[in-house]
Amino acid sequence: MSEKKAAPRDVETYLATVPAQAVGALRDLRALIRAAAPEAKEAISNGVPTYKLNGPLVSFSATPRHCAFYVMSPGPIAARKAELSAYDTAPSAIRFQPNQPLPAALVTAIVQDRLAENRAKR
Repeated sequence: MSEKKAAPRDVETYLATVPAQAVGALRDLRALIRAAAPEAKEAISNGVPTYKLNGPLVSFSATPRHCAFYVMSPGPIAARKAELSAYDTAPSAIRFQPNQPLPAALVTAIVQDRLAENRAKR
């Protein structure tokens, strides 16, 4: 029986576990999220970096094949369908290659959309 890996306790520990080629893209994504939502709390949830303000906001992860930006709501992705056509998307996730990171303005706009959605739920 194999041992289950312990979940990382913070974002730096998480980043130390991802494929080397993804670290830079995820650090940049983290900086964009934090700039767009400076009041958001940074945590590890479900084993990945997650940002929370009035509820879950966004999160991100990396696999050996791609990075992912989890929007936790279908609205921001549906609203940008044309802009996201170059990316592999799901209703609430955007997958991208580390050497082709998401544009800063796009990340900022999505985080701002999520902030507005969470405020509206209060």
